[in-house]
Amino acid sequence: MGKGFAIGVATSGYQVEGGYNGGGQPANNWEAWERTGRAERSGVACDFWAHPEEALNRAEAIGCTTFRLSVEWARLEPEAGRFDEEALERYVEILEMCASRRLEPMITLHHFTHPRWLGEEFWLRPGSPDLFLRHVQRLLPALAPHCQRWVTVNEPNIVALMGWITGEYPPGRRYAFADAFCVLDNLLVAHVLVSDAIVALQPRAQVACNTSSSSIYEHDRLVTDLLSSRAAGIAPADVDRYIDERRALHDAAFTPQHAGEFALRRVFAALSPYGTNGGAGGGPLWARMRATTRRPIPRRVIDAVYASPQERTVGAVGFDWYDPVASHAVRRPGRRLPDGGRDWSVGRALWDVPADPAGLRAWCRTEAALRPGLPLWVVENGMATRVVGGRRVPRQDGWDRPRYIREHFGALADAVADGTPVTAYLHWSLVDNYEWGSYEPRFGIFGMDRSDPAGGVRWLETDAAGDDAGTAFARAVRALASGDRSALDGPG
Repeated sequence: MGKGFAIGVATSGYQVEGGYNGGGQPANNWEAWERTGRAERSGVACDFWAHPEEALNRAEAIGCTTFRLSVEWARLEPEAGRFDEEALERYVEILEMCASRRLEPMITLHHFTHPRWLGEEFWLRPGSPDLFLRHVQRLLPALAPHCQRWVTVNEPNIVALMGWITGEYPPGRRYAFADAFCVLDNLLVAHVLVSDAIVALQPRAQVACNTSSSSIYEHDRLVTDLLSSRAAGIAPADVDRYIDERRALHDAAFTPQHAGEFALRRVFAALSPYGTNGGAGGGPLWARMRATTRRPIPRRVIDAVYASPQERTVGAVGFDWYDPVASHAVRRPGRRLPDGGRDWSVGRALWDVPADPAGLRAWCRTEAALRPGLPLWVVENGMATRVVGGRRVPRQDGWDRPRYIREHFGALADAVADGTPVTAYLHWSLVDNYEWGSYEPRFGIFGMDRSDPAGGVRWLETDAAGDDAGTAFARAVRALASGDRSALDGPG
């Protein structure tokens, strides 16, 4: 990898810091779900807020050059109008700890959470982007001296999907497609406003808005196309035509493999507030769906993009790679399990998401072709295992984390060798964390022992499955730095 390539791990505040949503603690928009039992208590999480040194020392030891973290709005402004200066000083102290370990921080300004006092439906409100901008402007003078790479809003597509369509995150709404697109619009406006503020203070900063990679155009690549439409030379009046063209390019690059995938894409295209015909080949059924269900929603993001002092409001294309095939997430209920029981859930569990290193390589190449001139950041990539009641549950496909790391690093190396402009790769995650309502999925290079009845936690030397993922990661980092692929080709 070339000089300046950022390689490291990704974390988020609510998932690792600890100390949210309990008595006398900062409360975020997950507080009611924790309090009522709809989500497991986050508790101490990974105890990062009190003891960041353990995490940063381990990140340094396995060869990381970059450490992604978020600054949590609920901690910084726990009550309306009451800003916690000591919390901001603590974040600055953590950034200084990064620097002393030669870890470049990548700061995420919004990672799914906001203060409880703003309400669970905050991002549906018209003024939400402006309130978020005001919050960020208060932070930037303290944070900017320590950071050059920024993520404004983490996975805005997932915020809208999980909160307003599947109902798996607060506010728990289901099939509210029009509201979901309103939420997405507000999040993208927030990105533009915050990107403008960062670049005004720090002209050489790189600013991204990472999406969760998805085969559904409206659920992923639409985001970057809207933010890049002005830089592509598209007039505001032609945005809908442009979106139709870009959707067709996406579908050609990522061909649906079966009818279920095709149907999902057509549904989202029919409901989208962007484009003119619901997607090429949609046919009369999808046209009727579009005519009867499409509701006018604000498209403030277009005004924000064309009013920005920046011609392009993204400095890098950030994406999170797990499994982008949307139809894979829908499973047939009643599946037979290895123990003879049946699984009646419709959605796919995180520990059943397939590993696909070749898919990562292909996605990087396609993104580069779709976004000429922009660097690519793999902002998250990782694999879940499972722990139930302290018992490790092997993945059904037999994959382990060392193999996952080797093969995905190898795919990354292949893409870069082909000239694909990937300039950052961050593994999700350094340590097993609070995975949005549960500690059952385990994504960490290092495991976390949570057996202490008093609620304390202890770092493991292996991952949750007992594998030495840290050594595998360190070897892979050295292989990328040296150009020696041998460490990526097998367990040796």
